[in-house]
Amino acid sequence: MVDPPMNMARLAAVDAAQAARVLNEVREARLAGKRARIAPRPVIEQSWARVLRSGVDPEQARGARLLSAEEVGRRRRESPLRHVLPVLREGLLSSVADVARHIMVVADAEGRVLWREGAPAVLRKADVLGFEVGADWREGAVGTNGVGTPAVVRRPVQVFAAEHFVRSHASWTCSGAPITDPRDGRLLGVVDVSGPLETMHPATLAWVDSVAKLAEARLRELHLTSLERLRTVGAPVLARLEGRALLVDRDGWTAAVTGMPYVRRLPLPNSLSPGRRWLAALGSCAVEPLAGGWLVRAADETGAAVRMTLDLSRADRRTLTVSGAAGPWSRELSARHAELLLLLAEHRAGRSAAGLAEDLFGDASRTVTVRAEMSRVRRYLGALLLDRPYRFREDADVEVLLPEEPSELLPHSTAPALARLRTPARASAGASPGTECEHPVRTE
Repeated sequence: MVDPPMNMARLAAVDAAQAARVLNEVREARLAGKRARIAPRPVIEQSWARVLRSGVDPEQARGARLLSAEEVGRRRRESPLRHVLPVLREGLLSSVADVARHIMVVADAEGRVLWREGAPAVLRKADVLGFEVGADWREGAVGTNGVGTPAVVRRPVQVFAAEHFVRSHASWTCSGAPITDPRDGRLLGVVDVSGPLETMHPATLAWVDSVAKLAEARLRELHLTSLERLRTVGAPVLARLEGRALLVDRDGWTAAVTGMPYVRRLPLPNSLSPGRRWLAALGSCAVEPLAGGWLVRAADETGAAVRMTLDLSRADRRTLTVSGAAGPWSRELSARHAELLLLLAEHRAGRSAAGLAEDLFGDASRTVTVRAEMSRVRRYLGALLLDRPYRFREDADVEVLLPEEPSELLPHSTAPALARLRTPARASAGASPGTECEHPVRTE
């Protein structure tokens, strides 16, 4: 038996109009729940299934409102794709003999159209479809298409004629390829070449994909160049330092290290500023700005006292404050993390995942949930939190500030262990305000 998708590809290459008619029959049959005489390509059939589940109207797509000019400008400034627009223009517009019949569209990872260039006549036709700057071109917004579908499947896709889910798009052919961040594989966006139905050519998809790969290579080159520039600036500084230190760019990618093993990337908070900071991977650090990045110096806390204050005295606000050699830092806690840290303060010798599950849920089998939450706690406590069993670092001085009324201790918590701690008998077994109890939990 001949593979039906291959038949369709050959038919489209020979007679685009006839292929479009066949595809329209296939689309209508599938929408009616009937068996089509030719099966759609798997990538298209799977896309149609996703779009049907999302509730897109096959007769008229109703995408989200256009982004404002200000929002488009902001996204353009923040998108790494702005650096490779020359590569995309040169590869997809400048060297094409029939450029007057195509447009190039560049969308971000959310499917929002940020740039659009090409033949004025084709741009006007695209406006009628809502294929314009600021438009939402995700599959879930406008159905199967050359922007949204490659973003989902993370590979190049050509969408021809009635392979588009929405009827009004069936007069177009679109070839899109994802562009990913060469550093970590994160989707940055999609580049698409679109035009009227008669412009369809089987080689267009390979052409678009090759230009997308060139764009990724350019991003990799820019990244390495920026790290080399940072290394040149910071190397003399590192040479004079003792202890652990790193040069990292604004995204945490490492240019150079001293006094410690090389790490490819240092996780940084979303908003980092100079000064004494707590980084989960290193603990307390001194952060200093450099051209294009940061100098991060790990504080040597060997033998230095670390004090942790868990403030649960207010029902509406739960905070953790850590004070060490590099100065104090604080974090507001979720109710679940407050429960876990309180339990660890109660059990300084440590608590297993099963024990914490029993404390929180009355069910020792719910260890997966506990481990997931403890993994999130470790992101900000770093080396202060040990495991097997879970416990605070032995030399940490842990203090818990409790409410005056035991019943106000995390009042919304349903954890069995918290219910026991709220009972007057249990509270009286602890310390009076300002004194230490036999375990390291203290109240004030």
